[in-house]
Amino acid sequence: VCMHFAGMDGADADILRRGMSGKYRSRVEFDRLVDRFFKGALRLGRPEETVKEVWRQVSSFAGYSFSKAHSASFAVESYQSLFLKTYYPIEFMVAVLNNYGGFYTRWLYVHELQKAGATVHLPCVNHSDDVVNVKGTDCWLGFVGIQGLENKLICLIPEERKLNGAYHNLEDFVKRTVINLEQAIILIRVGALRFTGKNKKELLWDVHTLLGNKVKPLNETELFQVEAKHYELPELTTTALEDAYHELELLGYPLSLSMFDLLKTGFRGNVMARQMNDYVGAVVRMVGLYVCEKTVHTKNNKKMWFGTFLDVKGDFFDTVHFPDATSGYPFRGAGCYLIEGKVVEDFGYAGLEVRRFAKLEIKGNPVME
Repeated sequence: VCMHFAGMDGADADILRRGMSGKYRSRVEFDRLVDRFFKGALRLGRPEETVKEVWRQVSSFAGYSFSKAHSASFAVESYQSLFLKTYYPIEFMVAVLNNYGGFYTRWLYVHELQKAGATVHLPCVNHSDDVVNVKGTDCWLGFVGIQGLENKLICLIPEERKLNGAYHNLEDFVKRTVINLEQAIILIRVGALRFTGKNKKELLWDVHTLLGNKVKPLNETELFQVEAKHYELPELTTTALEDAYHELELLGYPLSLSMFDLLKTGFRGNVMARQMNDYVGAVVRMVGLYVCEKTVHTKNNKKMWFGTFLDVKGDFFDTVHFPDATSGYPFRGAGCYLIEGKVVEDFGYAGLEVRRFAKLEIKGNPVME
């Protein structure tokens, strides 16, 4: 600003910048540079009132010399993000997911995507790309987010599909991708081969038949198509709870069910987040899905916490955990919590002053029982 607005050279402008943070050699030299700023700006034809206002804004950073350009660049980025999130919320959240940005865990951005009106689908070999893609309001999770899936397959699956068309069935997929048994099992368990119309247990049986003997891989068109052997099987079923546990393991969060669906208890709280302003002063019980927490210290150096949760309706609410009231009720990581406390209001926003607090148990994995 000093160089372009007042015509100062780089050396003097830098001394003036450092001087505003108290790092000047002498007050006389600093005042001389301030005078040079005003004279230089007036010499360039700047209106006197404008010069005074620009100097006021420049000098407002005295004491810490924070770059105004730095502030302006973040203001522009903030405005652009706000515009995109307002008018293109689905595309914005897909971009956040694909850039692995943001402060929160990945499942929360998927939740925001759903709140924006998107239908979020599990990965599918016939629809997904390496990253999340969006087609209208349909969003398909990408292969990148699947735990244990090899990088070469993450790229190969969509590339092969674009070159030679959609995969017709499990056998066609196995031959064209030259996938091994371990990687095929991962894709089946995450639901990426559900286009076949078969459930996971049937697909697992079939893939062991195809790859269990480690036949020679082939990704070229065969001279003679040999039909795979088919066996008569007893009825094999997969439950929604099993699917949710597969998703927890391979994606880090369930998509086909919510974490509330996994709870052993059917209690979801006697007050929802959007009702809290009507219960200020009352002691209530709420059930919340943990989002994040922040630890701070009181003036007596005791720990206290601020928490953020989602209720079963998908709305946020905040909690305050004072040292004396909650020392015996610690946070225990991700999951749903039963929270008892007093509803308090601050600047028109209701929060929960926690008295008692406990993590709720979830249903066991049926495969392990």
